[in-house]
Order: sequence, then C-alpha cells, then structure tokens
Amino acid sequence: MDIIITYNNYKYIIEMKIWRGQKYHEKGIKQLCDYLEINDLDKGYLVIFNFNKNKEYKEELINADGKDIVAILV
Repeated sequence: MDIIITYNNYKYIIEMKIWRGQKYHEKGIKQLCDYLEINDLDKGYLVIFNFNKNKEYKEELINADGKDIVAILV
C-alpha cells in the first residue's frame, strides 16, 4: 500500500509492507525507490509491519539508488 501526502507543496511518499522476509523487504525498497524517481524526490518512508512474536522494533536510514529511505519496523 502506498500513501502520498502533499503538504506545503511537498510530497511525502510512504510505502507500507508486511514483513515477509529479507527478499521481500528488498523488493519494497526497490519499489519505493522507483516511486521516488517517478516523483523526482530524494527521500521516502518505508513502514514495515511485523506480526512475528519475537519481532524487534527498529528504525534505520537506508541509502538505495541515491535515495534516502527511512525504514521503520513495527
């Protein structure tokens, strides 16, 4: 699912995914990078929902394809 928020003439793109492993996570990063490229933006947000009992909450800054992605695992 994607959310695009326009505020003060700036777009914020948020990609939301369910955690299904590292390979799926990497596809989500690539998908967000593509959306950022289409919208001529350098920064986006990836929110990952992890329903595993042993999940770890974390936030990380990822640089992929020249784009800055704030990834949050909840």
